[in-house]
Amino acid sequence: MNITYTQNGDYLIPNIVIRKTKPLGHYGRLRKAYLENAPSDTVQ
Repeated sequence: MNITYTQNGDYLIPNIVIRKTKPLGHYGRLRKAYLENAPSDTVQ
């Protein structure tokens, strides 16, 4: 795996690309809605 870097002053910053994620399915959307609406003390 080759990583390229960009010089920024005295620092080398890696050129990182974030991959696109797949859309959430039915149960993923249900879980997300639950986590957004649940009281914070019930979610671990």
